[in-house]
Amino acid sequence: MEIRVCRVLQTRAMLSVMADARVSAAIGHWAPRFVANGIDYSDFVKVTAGIERWDDWCAKWCEEGARHEELGRAALDEGRTRSAGAHLAQAAVYYHFAKFMFVNDLEQLRAAHLAAVRCLNEALPYLDPPGERIEIPFDGSVIAGVLRRPEGQGPHPIVVLIPGLDSAKEEFRPTEREFLSRGLATLSIDGPGQGEAEYDLAIRPDWEVPGRAVIDAIGGLPDIDAKKVGIWGVSLGGYYAARVAAGDERVRGTIALCGPYCLGEIWDQLPELTRAAFTVRSKSTSEEQARQRACELSLSGAGPRITAPILIIAGQRDRIFPWQDAARLRSEVAGNGELMLLPDGNHGCANVTYKHRGYGADWMARALA
Repeated sequence: MEIRVCRVLQTRAMLSVMADARVSAAIGHWAPRFVANGIDYSDFVKVTAGIERWDDWCAKWCEEGARHEELGRAALDEGRTRSAGAHLAQAAVYYHFAKFMFVNDLEQLRAAHLAAVRCLNEALPYLDPPGERIEIPFDGSVIAGVLRRPEGQGPHPIVVLIPGLDSAKEEFRPTEREFLSRGLATLSIDGPGQGEAEYDLAIRPDWEVPGRAVIDAIGGLPDIDAKKVGIWGVSLGGYYAARVAAGDERVRGTIALCGPYCLGEIWDQLPELTRAAFTVRSKSTSEEQARQRACELSLSGAGPRITAPILIIAGQRDRIFPWQDAARLRSEVAGNGELMLLPDGNHGCANVTYKHRGYGADWMARALA
């Protein structure tokens, strides 16, 4: 009996260590990204200091998201719509990061995600400039997106923003601002395996297919110049962006930020949370099947088909996707390719956004001019 009890305690201790390791990994890998995309630094310190177990991650971030949502609703009640939009959009980011990589409890994940979507939808009319929800039919489901037009008379060039493995459209307000301030409209989307689409549509390697559906839909948007379409993608979205550029001649310019060349080649180097999220979002029944599907996400043969200008950005301190993947893609691109290597950049170069966000927006404005 005593031996059995000891084994139970040892198992619990091991699980506790594993959970703590996941919390530490999430903080260590992603802290700059959280802050760069809308999480207040003081809130980040406070919330993460109170999380000892990974199982508490989602609930703790939802609690903080609810506080920002309350501020937004109070502002709405008082007619302070500008503040309401800002608070609700920020609450959406907190709820989004609550579900971040939290695939061990899909019920909690989905509840947090619904809160993120709800808050952003309510914020859209009060943003500056305002946003509009777009739904694009695709493969029996929809690709949901947020369309924002810059000030001034159109038709406007447009940039499609593609998330990565566990980012979503709720995370893109700071990046949207860079493009909007330069006269470019933005369409931030949730594609297959992402955000609102992750429940019905699995991650897929051939992103030229959903990309084509998105660009087709852009042709029907009022006050948008469908002949001037740019693509921007981050992390796994950097891979997706390159695939869209390789498969659709309507793309006039592409920014691929810290994407992989072939996900399967680096599978064993990926963090535990990343592998788990990919397994769930690729609808794989095992990690081995996920590994096989990761191998399908490859840019082999895509580079020579990219003829429009492409800016490939990578950080040499990226611990998720090696910067050599970016250099490999640049060496294979047929058209006007530019490689921007940031020696101190981490994954997504979120720790040095001032070195690439403005530059990338300027680059895209020239490409779509």
